[in-house]
Amino acid sequence: MMKNILLKIVREAIEEELYGKKIDRGLYLSLYPQLKNKAATFVTINKRGGLRGCIGSLVAHRSLLDDLIENAKSAAFRDPRFPPLSKEEYESGDLEIEISILSEPKPLEYDDIEDLKRKIKAGEDGVILTLNGHRATFLPQVWEQLTTFESFFEHLCMKAGLYGDCLKNHPNIEVYKAEKIR
Repeated sequence: MMKNILLKIVREAIEEELYGKKIDRGLYLSLYPQLKNKAATFVTINKRGGLRGCIGSLVAHRSLLDDLIENAKSAAFRDPRFPPLSKEEYESGDLEIEISILSEPKPLEYDDIEDLKRKIKAGEDGVILTLNGHRATFLPQVWEQLTTFESFFEHLCMKAGLYGDCLKNHPNIEVYKAEKIR
């Protein structure tokens, strides 16, 4: 049941921006007090199986309700990789919305690339990579497209604005889990 409520909140956040409808935050908070708890979420919008927008928080710094609303609007209208979502796109029926609720990121100590390869749980771990002021993350579901350790980390390094072989420079790695809601 809560899954449907979270998806409804995301849709209402997008509709608030598109149509000027107001979300009744007070009603949600009175009916579902757990929405007051701090949480880190990502909202992903896919269009016909391809990415259309994805924005989120890595650290819980506001309520689940506020994090969902802000990340839904950002994924739909402020992802710099895509133009803002149009009413026509939203109404087309071609969009899938996915929510990821993240656990707290934990540092992963490793000695070398082979050690990292042994410690990373492909398909389960979301990864934050940080090196020389560059930072990027991939949610656990990215393993569905980038199925090997090598391709996953090569793309993650490039997403961070680094060379694809940045693991040889021993970046800081943090891992987290994500509860996926569709």
